[in-house]
Amino acid sequence: MAKYGEGDKRWIVEDRPDGTNVHNWHWSETNCLEWSRTFFNNLFNNLKILDGEGGFYIAVKKVEKVDGEAYVNVRKGKIIPGYEISVLISWEGEARDSDGKILHKVSGNVEIPYISDENADEDPEIRVSVKDEGKIGKTMKEAVIVKGKALILEKVRVWVESMSRGGPVKDELETKKVPPQKAAKKKEEEAVFAVTAAKEKEKKKEEGKKGCKTIRLNEKFNCRAKDLFEIMMDENRWKGFTQSNARISKEVGGEISIFDGSVTGANLELEEGKLIVQRWRFGSWPDGMQSMVRIVFEEPESGVTVVKLTHTDVPEEDRYGNATVVENTERGWRDLIFQRIRSVFGFGM
Repeated sequence: MAKYGEGDKRWIVEDRPDGTNVHNWHWSETNCLEWSRTFFNNLFNNLKILDGEGGFYIAVKKVEKVDGEAYVNVRKGKIIPGYEISVLISWEGEARDSDGKILHKVSGNVEIPYISDENADEDPEIRVSVKDEGKIGKTMKEAVIVKGKALILEKVRVWVESMSRGGPVKDELETKKVPPQKAAKKKEEEAVFAVTAAKEKEKKKEEGKKGCKTIRLNEKFNCRAKDLFEIMMDENRWKGFTQSNARISKEVGGEISIFDGSVTGANLELEEGKLIVQRWRFGSWPDGMQSMVRIVFEEPESGVTVVKLTHTDVPEEDRYGNATVVENTERGWRDLIFQRIRSVFGFGM
């Protein structure tokens, strides 16, 4: 999908003297980034995460940043939203005694690094940080992860839905209804528009994040989904089948380190026997590069488990310019993880 302001000018109508785009017939494009900043500020205003549970009071302080691009394309009332944005939110927490006296204050951030129209039907990654790494700080951070994540994702979905309806041009569209057309002509025009939109969408989906690729694997195991999930979340078993050091937290937000620290990351979502979502980073990757691993466990029949792996945002090159990162990562999943689990635990098909 073309970036805002870079669309093919053959599709974009020149401004009329009276400023009218009759019936929204021509392709119009509206920058929605500033509108989105205001929208998110309103969404997160006074959002409470904890209100006295365990003596903790946690709430969103403000939206610090909304960066990236967000726009809406419209032709004949048809809406194509486009966006790739990041959102940074600050939060504050207080620990109080039974009389309401403040004993300790803590602050931190919630980062949503990538909200994209190509993943509109999926919840984005949420990263929580705290400035105070003491016991109370860590407790509040965990509370934001456990209690706040669902609240924040709910607000993000509201914005995504609003963009799908036209964002800031929604009200304008409501007042510019397209007059009745001959059925054949209307269907033909809508078909052309749909094909154009689909091609743009598919092109962007294939490109993904610039300089990155997505790995997708389906693997079968002769075991229960619960057993395989436990192996992949057990650091001692990781040490056994990889013959390397490993540290794996079993908590959401907990850190992971495998293959002697070559791979580091954190748990983003965990659902026993069903789902593992983790942030992964290889030490040889360029600074700032992060990827996401999503492993879905399905048990189509008793004693048979199908693993569906999606590893997104894998860079094509490492920090040294080697262009074998995607190939090596895919081979690592197949040979160093899945195949060794089959061999060591007897789960071969």
